[in-house]
Amino acid sequence: MNKTPSESTPLHDVKVWDIVVRIFHWALALGVLLNLFVFEEGETLHQYSGYIVCGLVIARILWGFVGTHYARFSEFFPTVEKVRHQMRSMARGRNPVHVGHSPMGAVVMMAMGLAVLALAFTGFLMDTDQFFGSELLEELHELIANGLMALVLVHVMAAVVLSKIERVNLVSAMVTGIKRFHRPINGHK
Repeated sequence: MNKTPSESTPLHDVKVWDIVVRIFHWALALGVLLNLFVFEEGETLHQYSGYIVCGLVIARILWGFVGTHYARFSEFFPTVEKVRHQMRSMARGRNPVHVGHSPMGAVVMMAMGLAVLALAFTGFLMDTDQFFGSELLEELHELIANGLMALVLVHVMAAVVLSKIERVNLVSAMVTGIKRFHRPINGHK
């Protein structure tokens, strides 16, 4: 019986996501999902969850400066040129391998982080005497929450699609910390 290329190709494991990044990712996902779909707006659990995910984003920002190699912003910061290059490559049917975050993935990740911070800020303001009951602030908070939902959807869809295209299980990598490539990656065994 002939083996398919995926069955006969040896896998090359690269340790990418450290435990801090993985805990951050899944805790943030849980907190965001609870606040969007389970906890009622204005209730204590919604507020506490919002502050916890805000704290997670702040911790991740700090980890982006002092964390392990692939967690650092210096490794994946998405410049305009890097994003353009990735978009042009994908338009030509090529998808360059990114061991850590791709430029477009980094843009979405950073946008989600900013949305969480903006939600925490507007949520906090709604609890102050000056802005309590402000319909404009409530609408802004809801608009940002809807934008975050859209970003989460893009993130999940991109993880599924890119896992197929790159033949690297990105969800598994965020659980185990290891990306399994079907070919050697420069600088890695």
